[in-house]
Amino acid sequence: YFIFLCPYHVLMRTFHFIFRGVQLMTEKILELLNEKNYVKIKSIVKDLYPADLASLLETLSPRNITLLFRLLPKELAAETFTFMDSDTQMHLISGFSDKELREILDEIFVDDTVDIIEEMPANVVSRILKNTDAETRKQINAILDYPTDSAGSVMTTEYVYLHKNMTTKEALDWIRKVGVVKETIYTCYITESRKLIGFVTILDLVTADEDATIESIMDSNVKFVYTHEDREDVAKKFSKYDFLAMPVVDNEERMVGIITFDDVLDVIAEENEEDFSKMAAMQPIEDSYFKTSVFTHAKKRIGWLLVLMLSATITGNLLTKYEEAFQAIPILVSFIPMLMSTGGNCGSQSSTTVIRGLATGEIQFKDFFKAVFKEFRISLIISVILAVTNGLRIFIFYKNLQLSIVITLSIIGTVIIAEFIGCALPLIAKKVKLDPAIMATPLISTIVDTCSMLIYFQFATMIFSELRH
Repeated sequence: YFIFLCPYHVLMRTFHFIFRGVQLMTEKILELLNEKNYVKIKSIVKDLYPADLASLLETLSPRNITLLFRLLPKELAAETFTFMDSDTQMHLISGFSDKELREILDEIFVDDTVDIIEEMPANVVSRILKNTDAETRKQINAILDYPTDSAGSVMTTEYVYLHKNMTTKEALDWIRKVGVVKETIYTCYITESRKLIGFVTILDLVTADEDATIESIMDSNVKFVYTHEDREDVAKKFSKYDFLAMPVVDNEERMVGIITFDDVLDVIAEENEEDFSKMAAMQPIEDSYFKTSVFTHAKKRIGWLLVLMLSATITGNLLTKYEEAFQAIPILVSFIPMLMSTGGNCGSQSSTTVIRGLATGEIQFKDFFKAVFKEFRISLIISVILAVTNGLRIFIFYKNLQLSIVITLSIIGTVIIAEFIGCALPLIAKKVKLDPAIMATPLISTIVDTCSMLIYFQFATMIFSELRH
């Protein structure tokens, strides 16, 4: 009891401490705003992380948000702006003059500007584009032109490129000149007629001889992604190679941008959220829980619920068909929930394991028979343990050997078929270009319920002589 309770209390105390700290900070700032002690406010907020500052701002009233935001240093304000939710951003933009908006946009990286634009209504988008320079507007439109789930849609065009004939001294001088407006300088890319031919890291540059050419120290074995490549595949490559950034090229392998690890983290979070929704038999919701209307929540859930409800009527029809069996041996009814639950749980475990394998790239459709055979062997072990345990329990409690055999065989059959369905359906879904996540717990359970009832009554009919007539 102590072992499990103690960490819980420690965790709750930690959360309370953090929450209380944020609350005290908010109260302090509100007090200073009322006193119009702006100098003191500036000294407090200048040391806060932009993400924490954004969270703090979102707790204030609209008037105080605008007032406090205008007290922030220009660079901190721009970075904080990118961490805010779309409602707070829209409120601030509506209160900005064109000059203020231009100053913020000048400090924000292009990919962050694109993220903001995608969440805004048309009139706000028009105002943002109007206050960006022609080159930035061109870059924004280029990124917006890519499909939503592509690498091009999450890339930034702000990267450091070098020429192979530069010396390391010239390269470092160039980085000092342009690096301040680039999203990352840790990896620099070497291009020739816009084609990507290699890369160097900052470590390579600062440790090399000043007169060494970039060509002599660059790594020509460069990994890249294509603009129309699925962003989920891009995330897998980041995970595989542990890159901080990855170059993006077009079909002719001309470099057009880079994807940084912070953008990939956002992609992974969005993909996981989407998969969780589908695995729970819901359509993904783009906005947060409380910002989504009740009607939208219901609309996103009702489709699959209708499908699952109607498909469950097959199980109901089976039960009706075997109504005479229940009348002959009433005790058979009491074991139906246990069998359906066991089958659903086994199918869920199998499908979750396979879906995860498909997501990480460990399992492919070509591994279909290999995966099915592995799950078959797993199901044999699990089913025998479950069946023997239940068979002995039933024999001891009911003193009925026939009933014990029926339940034992039914569990073995149910677990084997459930593991097969849970393994096979996600693989088939992947093959026919569907998201394997839709073949998760609710759908698997519904299919397995029907199969388990068929298996159960088949064995019952075979073993109980009174049910054969």
